Amino acid sequence: MTDLADKLTHPIFEVISDVSAKLNVETYVVGGFVRDLLLRRPCKDIDFVCVGSGIELAQAAARKIDPRVHVNFFKNFGTAHFNYEDYDLEFVGARKESYNRDSRKPIVEEGTLQDDQNRRDFTINAMAISLGKNNYGELLAPFNGLEDLDNGIIRTPLDPDITFSDDPLRMMRAIRFATQLNFYIEAKTLEAITRNKERIKIISQERITDELNKIILAKKPSTGFRLLEETGLLALILPEMQKLKGVETVDDKSHKDNFYHTLQVLDNITFSTNDLWLRWAAILHDIAKPVTKRFEDGVGWTFHGHEVVGSKWVPRIFKNMKLPLGPEMKFVQKMVYLHLRPIALTKEEISDSALRRLLFEAGDDIDSLMKLCEADITSKNKTKVNRYLQRFENVRQKLKDVEERDSIRNFQPPVSGELIMQTFGIGPSKEVGVIKDKIKEAILDGEIRNDYEEAHAMMLKLGAELGLTIAAK
Repeated sequence: MTDLADKLTHPIFEVISDVSAKLNVETYVVGGFVRDLLLRRPCKDIDFVCVGSGIELAQAAARKIDPRVHVNFFKNFGTAHFNYEDYDLEFVGARKESYNRDSRKPIVEEGTLQDDQNRRDFTINAMAISLGKNNYGELLAPFNGLEDLDNGIIRTPLDPDITFSDDPLRMMRAIRFATQLNFYIEAKTLEAITRNKERIKIISQERITDELNKIILAKKPSTGFRLLEETGLLALILPEMQKLKGVETVDDKSHKDNFYHTLQVLDNITFSTNDLWLRWAAILHDIAKPVTKRFEDGVGWTFHGHEVVGSKWVPRIFKNMKLPLGPEMKFVQKMVYLHLRPIALTKEEISDSALRRLLFEAGDDIDSLMKLCEADITSKNKTKVNRYLQRFENVRQKLKDVEERDSIRNFQPPVSGELIMQTFGIGPSKEVGVIKDKIKEAILDGEIRNDYEEAHAMMLKLGAELGLTIAAK
């Protein structure tokens, strides 16, 4: 018997044990908390299963802890939860489930602990720790979950075809856990995912995207994307990325496999950021290469304009994936559009004008853009990679110098459209736009400083050239 009593250090477990004894119900800690406890991973979500009413247990436990604690409960599902300190506690009565083929919502009936463990998605999540007075801390792992945890195996407790057909989201969860925990999916389980991949279509896009985002935020997200591609799920949930895969050869000239290149960029960027949206930018930076691919005699393979086309695709992809369409989407769109620009700046001779323009377009996102571009260096030649990284470091310093000198990042031309109209006594017109644009271009080109006096003088000069006269005051 594996005794984990000494690991249940939080006082909430003794409270639940005492309340369960008074109610005369068997209660167990189950699921992810048990898994993470054994893996020594932090976990703030604790699930309790009792052979009886989970709602009554939750209410009794809350009263014992603090009568002011509010319990949320869902009578139809027999579940309840409340927050205690910084933990989220969920309670449910042991149950067994059956499924309709067209829905992942189960038909629920009261059951035993064994029934409850049978319905769990994976063996490593089907373990329970008893809170009973007679066997407090005893681990119950009927499907060899402890051994699978030790050996790093993801597999289902029962027939994987039934498990995945009943709730197809479990296919995404299998891949997510394999990615997060650096485990491997048992062969029979992996084959069942491939067989049942079409079932993912009954799952809401929000739930699919939530699992995908967890994969993207893992330490090595390429693991998950390789499994998604291998099982056929990627083609169903993110077909644009699937189309990156493959190599074409003409006249003995081949382009790189942009799918595996993208995975390398994604893994590379994990070393510099945990930002979900910058990681999405890594995924989508080359997304339009398949449609812009051309073979040119004497040149080889080209992907001209893929950054422009790709940036135009971002809103549609975000909408399809049910990702936010606000600042997050705009950020990714900007990163995709600009991702080639810093590469051009790695040449030894680079004009201040080009640096100012990049600062102007990237604004406060310049540091994120530089991280993406550095991650985009995927050559197997370490000397070449180090050379490029040094050049990028030089570009960073030059950008810093120009910014300190010219204050270009997020700058607004020192003269506004309103001032131009007041000065010349005109309304909104083409001339206002012409003057503003020429002043902006002059500042970016270094012809004048980012200074009110110089910009004002240029405004008067441009107005005269356009036949405008200063309005009487």
